Amino acid sequence: MTDASEPRISGYHAHIYYDAASMPQALALCEQAAQRFALSVGCAHRQAVGPHPDWSCQLGFAPEVFGQLIPWLALNRGGLVVFIHPLTGNELADHRDHAIWMGAVRPLNLAIFAKDAEALDLE
Repeated sequence: MTDASEPRISGYHAHIYYDAASMPQALALCEQAAQRFALSVGCAHRQAVGPHPDWSCQLGFAPEVFGQLIPWLALNRGGLVVFIHPLTGNELADHRDHAIWMGAVRPLNLAIFAKDAEALDLE
């Protein structure tokens, strides 16, 4: 039974982090994921984008895919850092409070979520 006060998860993002040396590995991982699972692959960024401190590529997927994709990423990420978060409509909470990390936890730039920052004393 779901509590009415709990946010509804409409989907997930998995961000694969990399640098110049590990970019081919990361892009191959994203391509393999796209071949195996129902998901969308975003742009391969060669700079930090949004709250992300490193270059990254985003995998977008439905909640129904989570149970298959996340274990596969855990076994196949080859040392790459993977940041996973739900999509509930509250970007700050999704990135800060509901995050799942594989590998090193990296510092996110949460200040970009300015609309939520005042309520959470980030200013």
